[in-house]
Parts: sequence; structure tokens; C-alpha cells
Amino acid sequence: MKLQRKNRLRATALGALAVSGALVLTACGSDDNSGADADAGGKTTAAASTIACDGAKGQLRASGSSAQKNAMDLWVKNYMAACSGVQVNYNSSSSGEGIVAFNQGTVGFAGSDSALKPEEVAESKKICGTGQGINLPMVGGPVAIGFHLEGVDNLVLDAPTLAKIFDTKIKKWNDPAIAALNEGAKLPDKAIQPFHRSEDSGTTQNLGKYLAAAAPSDWKYEAEKKWPAPGGQAASGSSGVASQVKAVDGSIGYFELSYAASQDISTVDIDTGGAAPVEATSENASKAIAAAKIKGTGKDLALDLDYTTKAEGAYPLVLVTYEVVCDTGNKADTLGTVKSFLTYTSSEDGQKVLTDAGYAPIPEAINAKVRETVAALS
Repeated sequence: MKLQRKNRLRATALGALAVSGALVLTACGSDDNSGADADAGGKTTAAASTIACDGAKGQLRASGSSAQKNAMDLWVKNYMAACSGVQVNYNSSSSGEGIVAFNQGTVGFAGSDSALKPEEVAESKKICGTGQGINLPMVGGPVAIGFHLEGVDNLVLDAPTLAKIFDTKIKKWNDPAIAALNEGAKLPDKAIQPFHRSEDSGTTQNLGKYLAAAAPSDWKYEAEKKWPAPGGQAASGSSGVASQVKAVDGSIGYFELSYAASQDISTVDIDTGGAAPVEATSENASKAIAAAKIKGTGKDLALDLDYTTKAEGAYPLVLVTYEVVCDTGNKADTLGTVKSFLTYTSSEDGQKVLTDAGYAPIPEAINAKVRETVAALS
């Protein structure tokens, strides 16, 4: 089982590079991005670039969620290879910093792992002018619980146990609650060192939503972007938390799955109360995200996720990263590039990149509405 899991993680990391290279080669196959490979009937073949650069120009700045950094890296590379002369700069900071930048008018769009709050929507109207900020679900995936425990490669935890670990109520790896979930495992008498995000983070907020929903008796904190519990150690960004977990024996932390894949970090299987514990994979996260409902109104596509699912094979600790844009009132100098870039990321080809990068594509029924909304941005 250890070898199979390590191979899956390694394949995920390598797959991201392979997909990126393949798409870049496709985009670079012709200097003409208007469909030079069209067949006699005028339809573009699969070999032609599907990235439409119409209206794109200059530089587009964006910032926010570090959970989607690896997806953005692939998307930006592919997009810029297809659209000569256009530069997209995504600053992977945090969801909180991204929203602040968006509402200050310094970026064309922001990435956030949590939908805009009412007060953030109200603030956005000052920047959007005739419109307001809306949430476009673009990236899905599991929030992996990574751990580093010498001698232990497979670990099962449930929501109450995770809540107590991150609240520093369970302090040793051989605690009876952990042992009961891992019969036969040789758990050491070693201190648990939990790591959390140091800055406001949508990933933190999604973890909080999961713990509050699935372990309400053990997690009494509001689901906010700022880490709420005492104790533990802080690190910056998903990459920072992953790096600490990789380096520190006895550690545990949370981050998007591709960070576990790229750094070969073991991840926790979650006991949901279903037939069997569920591994953090793109496929298992997709099963949970597919049940999401749109709770936003108008052009806003914010989703309502079920963190308490017991469906077979559904990984419950998921997040959806939104690209936050103005529905109307976007800046004229970046509108064309915003629409062109987000049209690509929400396209079938753009979403295909996600699975091999450790993410879960947005379900097509929802993604079709995203594309419709992007097309109508003004």
C-alpha cells in the first residue's frame, strides 16, 4: 500500500509537468492561433490551440490563493505560449491578500478559496463601478492533511480527532484516539507538531468549515480565514506549511494535494463514518464537489459544499477556489485579457490540466455556467 500511494503521488507530480509540456507544444505548434489546423468544413481539430487570444493585450496582474498556485503556473505558461505579447502575472499570496488587492483595484482578478463575504461585496462596488465582485468557481480539490512521522506511512484520522490535534488537545502520536483508528500501527510516543497558515487563508477557512460541520463538539471556532486556535506553529502559504511538514518529524499540516505530491509527503485518509476511510485524491474530491449546489444569486456562482458527506469514496475535506471578478465595470485595459484567460481556464482543455496536477475539475454543469458568465463580463 505504501508503494502504491507513493507511486500515485509521484505520478501526480510528474503528470502535471507532462500535461503542461504537452499543452505548451500544442499552443506553440503554429504562430496562427485562429485555427490553422481547421479541417475542410472549417472546424478546428483537436490538434489546434483552443486558446482564443482575441481582445487580450498587455499585462494582467492577479493575486490571491496559494492553493491554486500550481494550477495557475500551468495555466499561465500555456496561455502565454499561445498569446504572444500578453503577460499574466499571478502573485500567489493568500485568499485574504487577494481580496484586499482586488478591492483596492490593483489586480484584474483575485483567487480566493472562500466566497466573498457581504461586506467584501459591498466594498467591491467602489472598484467595479456599475457592478460588483462575483465568485467564479474555477479550481476544486482536496485539502490534504499531510504528516511526517518516521516509521508510519499510512494514517487514518476522523474529524473529531483532527479537531483535537489542531486545537492541541491531543498532544502525542500514540494517543488512544489515534490508536483506535489505526489498529496494528506502531505509533511512537512522540509530540505532535501541528502547523497552520500564518496569514489569512481560504484554505484555513475551508478546514474550519469542515471541522465545524463534521466535529461540532470538538471544534468550537468560527470558520474564518485567520487561524483561530491556540498553540501550533505558523508558516506562510501552502508551500510554507508543506515545507515544514516535510522537514519536521512528528508534524502535521494542511495544504492542497499537489504540494503533497510534489514533495512526496504522506497524507491522511479520513474516516467519514462510511464503509471505508477515504484517501485524498482528485477523483475522491470530485465525488464530493459534484454534490455541491450553487448558492450565489444572479451572476455570482458561489457553491454550498457538503462537508459531512458519507458517500462512498467521497473525500469530504475539499475546497473550491474562486476567481473573483467584477460582473460589470471591469477596467477597459484588462477586460479583454481577463475574459480571454478565464475563458481558457474554464474550458475543457483548461480543466483537463487540473486532474494530473492534483486538483479536481469543476463539474461540467457548474463549469458551463462559469463560461457563460465569463463571456458576459463587461
